[in-house]
Amino acid sequence: MKIYDTLTKKKQDLAPKRNREIGIYLCGPTVYDYGHLGHGRSAIVFDVLRRFLIYKGFKVTFVRNWTDIDDKTIERANKQGITVKELTEEFIEIYKKDFCDLNILEPDHDPKPTVHMDEIIVLIKKLFENGHAYILSDGVYYDITTFSDYGRLSGQPLEELKSGARVNVSEEKRNPGDFALWKFEKPDEPSWESPWGKGRPGWHVECSAMSVKYLGEEFDIHCGGQDLTFPHHEDEIAQSKGAGFSFARYWMHNGFLNIDNEKMSKSLGNFFTLREVFEKYSPLAVRYFLLSVHYRAPLNYSLKTLTQADHTLKRYNDFIQRMSEISKREVPGSDVQNISRPAEEAVKGFDEGLEDDLNISKSLASIAGFTKEINILVDNDSLTSAGAKLALDFLKKVDSVLGVFNFEKDMLPEEIENLIEERNRARVSKDFSRADMIRQKLSDLGIVLEDTKEGTRWKKTAGRKPVK
Repeated sequence: MKIYDTLTKKKQDLAPKRNREIGIYLCGPTVYDYGHLGHGRSAIVFDVLRRFLIYKGFKVTFVRNWTDIDDKTIERANKQGITVKELTEEFIEIYKKDFCDLNILEPDHDPKPTVHMDEIIVLIKKLFENGHAYILSDGVYYDITTFSDYGRLSGQPLEELKSGARVNVSEEKRNPGDFALWKFEKPDEPSWESPWGKGRPGWHVECSAMSVKYLGEEFDIHCGGQDLTFPHHEDEIAQSKGAGFSFARYWMHNGFLNIDNEKMSKSLGNFFTLREVFEKYSPLAVRYFLLSVHYRAPLNYSLKTLTQADHTLKRYNDFIQRMSEISKREVPGSDVQNISRPAEEAVKGFDEGLEDDLNISKSLASIAGFTKEINILVDNDSLTSAGAKLALDFLKKVDSVLGVFNFEKDMLPEEIENLIEERNRARVSKDFSRADMIRQKLSDLGIVLEDTKEGTRWKKTAGRKPVK
């Protein structure tokens, strides 16, 4: 498998440190508000990476943190008149629910900085010992000139970073780009004891300490959104290497999410939380949309693009339902050999796509090509139950990676099922006006009926949630 390494700026062969075992660290959200589509994209992209590695036989240890102490969590908690812990625990549960709805696998570890102060303090001590840290009146800082590779990840020369950094500039700091490792105590802020005085950690040092605790001083892949490349990940490298750790072997970053071709921003009024989008579309349709474009490319969100994704996913689920119905028929003979060839080719195309730096377009194209071939067989009445079962097996195999298909037909309320049965009885008795009236009533409720030779099938109208 090849992945694009942000540090070397090229595709690299993925060579795990421990043969068939891979450690992955994903920078998770700062938990002070509802998760938005950008959070969803990052979580889903690297969920697909994790699932694919498991699918290929790797043992994966996956760590995704919650940032539960920083300027934003403190400011929001003070504004609401509650403790930081009360605020962050509430939003952690909200994120967990949203990520569960998006069918994102639970991490093996989900650490929080507030319960890892010992590890953070040990790391800062190492930086003092190695000559990278110094103390000012407001806290402990990292001297970026002591790390010769500073700026390599983001591609920004050290001289430019020294002359004008994207951080608050203090007159006391040795260099404008120097960043805080420990911030001294302020009124109305949580604080912890340290050798340098009471205070709290800087944002960047938290991830360095937690990733090393759960994955070791050298691990395989560090992931996150493109916006974290600088300064967060640049600073993580500096302080981890400065402490003597080999740290991450590869760096992967997903691209930005745009809203109607503009960067998502609260100030522009084009900011959408996951829960707002779930009001109009199913979470799995949102998942399919967020994984359907190459992870490093910008992804444009609009009602049109999400609706298209929703329709595509519904076609696949209709196909699955069709295969399920055919697989239960008693049809003599077997066409497994005829189905095996396109299935094998589709699996090969699916694997080759994701092995090439998660080239999802090729993988999805292989699935589309396969279902098209099978539908032709169905239309020609030449697909047997054995062939339909093999088609279902293929889709279950690839869905262990994608996590978007519905193999269990949704249950409808009893009154809806009764209306469908009543319509079927009306059709049998040739009471077509009654049958049409019931069909329209169901349509108004968001249920569309389709009469096939396998029987009457139903599906929910795109973008609506009429049935609870």
